[in-house]
Amino acid sequence: MVNNSEQDSEKRRIPQGAQKIIPQLNKIGASTPYDFDGKNLTAYGGLLPVATMLEKLGFQSLVETTLKVKRLPRVMSVYQFVLGMVLAVYVGFSRLNHVRFLLREPMLTGILQVGQLPPQCTFWRFLASLHLQVAQQLLQVQREMRQRVWDAAHVRLTEVTLDTDTTVHTVYGQQMGARKGYNPRHKGKKSFQPILTFIAETREYLGGELRHGDRPSGEQIARHLASVIAALPQQVTSIQARADAGFYCWEAVQAYERHHCRFIVVACKTARLVEQLRTVEWKGSARTDADAQCEFRYQPEGWDRACRFIALRYEKQPETKAANPVEQYQLFETPEYTYRVFVTNMTEAVDLLVWFYNQRAGAENLIKEANNDAGLAAHPSTRWTMNCNHFQIAMLAYNLNCWLLLFHREESTTAAELKHTTLATARLRFLFLAAKIWRHAGRVGVSYSDQYAERGIFQRLLERLRSIAPGEKGFRPVLVTALRS
Repeated sequence: MVNNSEQDSEKRRIPQGAQKIIPQLNKIGASTPYDFDGKNLTAYGGLLPVATMLEKLGFQSLVETTLKVKRLPRVMSVYQFVLGMVLAVYVGFSRLNHVRFLLREPMLTGILQVGQLPPQCTFWRFLASLHLQVAQQLLQVQREMRQRVWDAAHVRLTEVTLDTDTTVHTVYGQQMGARKGYNPRHKGKKSFQPILTFIAETREYLGGELRHGDRPSGEQIARHLASVIAALPQQVTSIQARADAGFYCWEAVQAYERHHCRFIVVACKTARLVEQLRTVEWKGSARTDADAQCEFRYQPEGWDRACRFIALRYEKQPETKAANPVEQYQLFETPEYTYRVFVTNMTEAVDLLVWFYNQRAGAENLIKEANNDAGLAAHPSTRWTMNCNHFQIAMLAYNLNCWLLLFHREESTTAAELKHTTLATARLRFLFLAAKIWRHAGRVGVSYSDQYAERGIFQRLLERLRSIAPGEKGFRPVLVTALRS
């Protein structure tokens, strides 16, 4: 029998590829069943790179040898308490009473190697047992960790810019050290006025301290500047500095020049300075937003010698001219003009120096990030010592994000191109990762979702961190290209 139908005579096609499998959709609604039988599930899978970095850089031995704590706790070691509070702040729980939400968090307890965290009162008693010198010891820990990170991340910055500023923390109740001082948002309220210094190129917190609400004195400013300059890594040979009018004093100028630092500081309004501005020769300022500019040598009262001053002048509109001048923190006014005046030992042109100082606005954003994201303003107690120590713990958590970003960077990135990811954004991208902790044959591992959008960056970061190893001098770099100015 011969088949002449078309379907029998047609040549069959050769399969060109595997048939695409259409996955079945997950339909979730009101009737979806649920249970609480999942074990070792964590919402903070991104803590694995943090733990890897701290372990490879010897953070535990550094804390144990640097912190001098006489009263040893029983439930956990000093290192476990410090690391527990730092990681709690890092994941977003800035207050001690928030620790109760992390009591059985498997990722955190696995890093600390405990069955569960102690209650919040135990953390409170531990923090209360630390003496005031622990704050300086925590700064020393950060100083040594910064040097190790720079070595391992191949950071070779020889010239850095220091941005020093103060912030205002309004407090309520009977807080030790609280004063009525400069507080523009809550006038008349008691506050603290911490002082902080950041490295502009890497956005790292270099040093600082919790202070009472009064304006810092010249001696305190000079002591702070000397301490932060001493905390710079060994690679740094040239320093530039910027500060606002709160640091305008002869002691600050002496401290900068004593350490061969090029600086620019905003000047405060005085009657002699206003009179000097009226007598100097003004020129047009085409490269700035001002109407005129000038430079002159001037010796303020109480200063040992004259320094270079530069100034910008803005002409006030007729309808805005007032009979009584209005005081401002950065600018000061006369009935005819508004001025911006700076004292500096730099030799560049006026427009370049003004542009350089305007970049200091980034420091205010870093302070805002520390206050809001790292919980710097969440003072845990009315005791001064506890608040000072918690201040440094919060800033250590802030620096963890900056150090991880140095390992995150692309090989070809320069210091000018290095972008900063805030702690809040870093949590959403790299920290809040759903993961499962598994154990098999004596091994413990972490499984992440196969749909994680930042999978490539996350894997590259872990590979770099796991390759950290000590060398002849410091740690061997894990990146080929050095980060330079």
